[in-house]
Amino acid sequence: MPTPRMSTTPLPGIGVQYDLTLRDHRHVSVVAHRDGSRSLNAYRSDDPDACSFSIHLSGPEAATVADTLAPNDRSPSLLYTTDLGLVAERLPLSAVSYWNGRLLGETRVRTETGASIVAVLRRAEAIPSPTPDFRLAGGDILIVIGTREGVDAAAAVLERE
Repeated sequence: MPTPRMSTTPLPGIGVQYDLTLRDHRHVSVVAHRDGSRSLNAYRSDDPDACSFSIHLSGPEAATVADTLAPNDRSPSLLYTTDLGLVAERLPLSAVSYWNGRLLGETRVRTETGASIVAVLRRAEAIPSPTPDFRLAGGDILIVIGTREGVDAAAAVLERE
């Protein structure tokens, strides 16, 4: 498969446009705006100057799309995937979370989801293997390991406000 052709064009006052010609000669572009947002554009195959699709993404939306396209090496939250079907992910605990100030055991994450909270990152400190009587705090980053479904379910539990 030939290497995709990529070019960049500075857009003064706007940002940078990245143009990609795909192997089937279709043309797509991403405009990286100075405010962190992105515009994703696809062009008609019969007229490469005619835009057939355009979507504007906020910075966080663009980051989510990038994580989806390359989850193993782009996602700041996904730590590792094994051949056993397990993932480890960083799950932030919001300051307004229902669990802020409550004990880890009260979450029942392991019992309800099968996923395990194997460490907590708090400021510059790492707390490995927190016990059920560990008190959670807003701003904690919980390292959770389990199946994809289990980690997603744990995230849903921990996002409770």
